[in-house]
Order: sequence, then C-alpha cells, then structure tokens
Amino acid sequence: QLQLVESGGGLVQPGGSLRLSCAASGFTLDYYAIGWFRQAPGKEREGVSCISSSDGRTYYADSVKGRFTISRDNAKKTVYLQMNSLKPEDTAVYYCAAVSSCSLSQGGLRYDYWGQGTQVTVSS
Repeated sequence: QLQLVESGGGLVQPGGSLRLSCAASGFTLDYYAIGWFRQAPGKEREGVSCISSSDGRTYYADSVKGRFTISRDNAKKTVYLQMNSLKPEDTAVYYCAAVSSCSLSQGGLRYDYWGQGTQVTVSS
C-alpha cells in the first residue's frame, strides 16, 4: 500500500520555526508531485505549497510566501516544509499528499494519496 507519513509538528512560539517531513513508502517518489495542505478548526482545507516531480518547480499560497520553503530529497523519499516566522494563524493540522502534477486549488481534490496529518500550534 502506498503511504505518506508526516512528522515534525509541535508547539512553537510566534516568530519561531519548524521543519515538517513527509516520508513516502510503497512507490517511487520521483514520479509524483507532493503538496502540503492545512486545515484549522471550522475552516476549509487549504493548499499551502507544492513541489513538482519533473522540474522541481515550487508553488506557495500568498499567505506563506517568503516564510515557508518546500524541498524534496528523492533518494530519501522525503519532502520537507521549512516554516519560518510562524504566526498564530498558521495553527492547523498539516497534511502532505501525492498527485501527478501540482495544484493548490479546491482543497486538494486532485490528490491521490494523503498522509495522516501532523499538528502545528503557534502560541505564546
């Protein structure tokens, strides 16, 4: 079974940093784009970032541009999301997901496989 597992979430103060990891198993990561999504209580799931499989092109939501950086290490079958200058409004459950090509729209309806999520809480 194809599987994605997120890790690295936790509690951090405003202005702090976290690095999330998305580890893949059961398939070759090279062939998939990987996106990060988040969902806060009472809110719709929203796209955060995505990295393509073919050329490594990256995409970011306006709300995180300049603060978050997505990267991938195909040899380790892992995608990372470096989150800097965190704000309370970044608090959410963060999910990674695999798809044929990047999209951040429609809450990730096009994505084929999803991880279980990891909680990020930004609070003093």
